[in-house]
Amino acid sequence: MKAFIVKRYGKKEKLHLTEIAEPVINENEVLVQIYAAGVNLLDSMIKWGEFKLFLPYKTPLTNGHDMAGVITKVGSKVSKYKVGDEVFSRVSDYKIGTFAEYIAVNENDLALKPKNLSMDEAASIPLVGLTAWQALVEIAKLKKGQKVFIQAGSGGVGTFAIQLAKHLGAYVATTTSTKNVELVKDLGADLVIDYKTQDFAKLLKNYDLVLHSNREKIVLEQSLGILKKGGQLISLVGPPTPEFAQEIGLPWHLKFITKLLSSGAKKKAEKFGVKFVFLFMRANGKQLGEITKLIESGIIKPVIDKVFPFEHTNEALEYVEMGRSRGKVVVKVK
Repeated sequence: MKAFIVKRYGKKEKLHLTEIAEPVINENEVLVQIYAAGVNLLDSMIKWGEFKLFLPYKTPLTNGHDMAGVITKVGSKVSKYKVGDEVFSRVSDYKIGTFAEYIAVNENDLALKPKNLSMDEAASIPLVGLTAWQALVEIAKLKKGQKVFIQAGSGGVGTFAIQLAKHLGAYVATTTSTKNVELVKDLGADLVIDYKTQDFAKLLKNYDLVLHSNREKIVLEQSLGILKKGGQLISLVGPPTPEFAQEIGLPWHLKFITKLLSSGAKKKAEKFGVKFVFLFMRANGKQLGEITKLIESGIIKPVIDKVFPFEHTNEALEYVEMGRSRGKVVVKVK
């Protein structure tokens, strides 16, 4: 089968289109013929080697985390799915490889594709949907009437998180550029801040939650400052924390490194009387099933910027790396 692989880590490396063997499934896995794959900045960061300390992949490896497709084989102990089922998934770490024609996926990482979405639309959902769900529902337990600040509202996670936060009954503030103001308003944002002309730190105060995705240090400090006492900032960009290291079972020396890396952010959070949490989302088919219900009932709609042909996967990644996409970018595999 055809697959895009990372031959070696590096900022200037491109993915290589290669013929590799079709995956062999184990008893708890299904083989999925991939129809479409979502493209995420995480894919580029894996290629660059930014996570090799915590996720030590051996190269060469097939890249890609998001997909939608059709099951063509099932393992002997698979009970939830059958051949012919249309499914979607953010596959598990160490099991990635959605920039390919086929992939083996554990049945617990899958959900049935929403009936009202195309394969392209479905492939855009898993990573951003699970990120928003794990931040807002699982960690923050966001409640009706609470105030949440979602950074980068027109991005992949932002477009999903705004809709989910509104469904949960929150008041939503977000940042975006001038050209995307109407988009995020249409998604339900109550207060839209044009980051090119306005300063969120001067406009927002007493927020319960910040969903943080900006890598600039000053933005992290300003974001902690807009929270009310007891509020929390959930960061998608780090620094990683010892709690994260514990959760994914890292050895003691890496736990120590995460303690050093996150000490500054944690001290600043303590100074403001708030909590700093790092989220590195994980595969979860059950949560994806809950997201499917919201999509099928019309509560959440996918936002897609561009669909690239499979052969142009490198161009799709470059487009995402520019940080200007409105919603998600997808590669059409079949």
